[in-house]
Amino acid sequence: MVEPIDGKPLDEVVGRVKSATTSLRRILLSPSFSEFASDNGPVDKMEEDAISSLSIRVKLNLTVWEFVLPETPSLPAVFGISDTVIEDRFGVQHGTAEWYEELDQHFKWLLQYRISPYFCKWADGMRVLTYTCPWPADHPKSDEYFSDPRLAAYAVPYSKVISSNVVEKDYLQKQVEILRTKSHWRKAYFYLWDEPLNFEQYDSLRNMASAIHAYAPDARILTTYYTGPNDAPLAPTPFEAFVKVPSFLRPHTQIYCTSEWVLGNREDLVKDIIAGLQPENGEEWWTYVCMGPSDPHPNWHLGMRGTQHRAVMWRVWKEGGTGFLYWGANCYEKATAASAEIRFRHGLPPGDGVLYYPGEVFSKSHQPVASLRLERLLSGLQDFEYLKLYASKYGRDEGISLLERTGVYFGPERYTVEHMPVDVMRGQIYNACRS
Repeated sequence: MVEPIDGKPLDEVVGRVKSATTSLRRILLSPSFSEFASDNGPVDKMEEDAISSLSIRVKLNLTVWEFVLPETPSLPAVFGISDTVIEDRFGVQHGTAEWYEELDQHFKWLLQYRISPYFCKWADGMRVLTYTCPWPADHPKSDEYFSDPRLAAYAVPYSKVISSNVVEKDYLQKQVEILRTKSHWRKAYFYLWDEPLNFEQYDSLRNMASAIHAYAPDARILTTYYTGPNDAPLAPTPFEAFVKVPSFLRPHTQIYCTSEWVLGNREDLVKDIIAGLQPENGEEWWTYVCMGPSDPHPNWHLGMRGTQHRAVMWRVWKEGGTGFLYWGANCYEKATAASAEIRFRHGLPPGDGVLYYPGEVFSKSHQPVASLRLERLLSGLQDFEYLKLYASKYGRDEGISLLERTGVYFGPERYTVEHMPVDVMRGQIYNACRS
């Protein structure tokens, strides 16, 4: 049944219905729905699923908001992908054509979830080599990756990703000099050390940052942390020391990325961190989750509620962070076969560091399989865009008021456990902004 909407010409309505029909047909022919089709032929089923061969007719009611989310995410959400896990599980050797092909597939597949992937390899003391593009800056693939409008931020490696005869110092200088001439340089960042703990590690980080800034004074260094140097306290209490880390790292860090676990429920701590930044000097505040925070705070551990997964991004928006980092999306226990059973790493909460799975674990497909948690992350990032749109017209305070008025999110221990309030909030944002 088709009716004109808001006085629009019937031919325009019909055109939109045809477009929607095409999209629905594509959905219904997708693997998710294939088992419900009446002419789908034989399919692989678990024994307990082979209950009936009856066809099922599903009625769908859709409400389509008449605007498009920005292609480039407003929030840079950078997610780590372990290249070592890919090498081990898929049997590809570092630097080979097959290796490049695997990384390329992972990169392109993850972009659809509005996240900006970076590949990573850990070294001693939590030093980390991070890179978004496995090819060097002078390779055509580099521009292809970094110019992709779906990519909000990209990691530049501090040292060589592939062994060569080029001296490390010369390599870094050349990469930076090439990238600085590109319009996408504003997306670039260097992630050098994961959660430094003592003075020696902090000092090493500062030395690495100094080397980068010697070639590119405008380079952005990202540092994740949950504490200051434990052998050289910056203040009498851990919380006070935590707040003083930016002044200790300045000017060797531009993106201060703090653990949500440390923040707890303390909104005053968030305000202290933001107040201490120097945005006029390009400083930003990002956040991250990992082993913590735990229930009832938002995170992506298994066993948490759906809205709890989705609330990670509601929290980011309300607190005012301008970016987000997640340490790993494919960090399973080591395996040497693509179809090997997925095992979570010992000592980590179930699901931590794992947001998608190799397709071979479930079928003959080589395409990765998203977890429900990754799908909820995507929903949360879309919610972030709705809230940003609303705040751009009515202000952040009114946006926070709407978030609370609809019962969606008040704080890390108080948010909706149902999805209906989110739909209500989205509807109110659309109606308020469509003019």
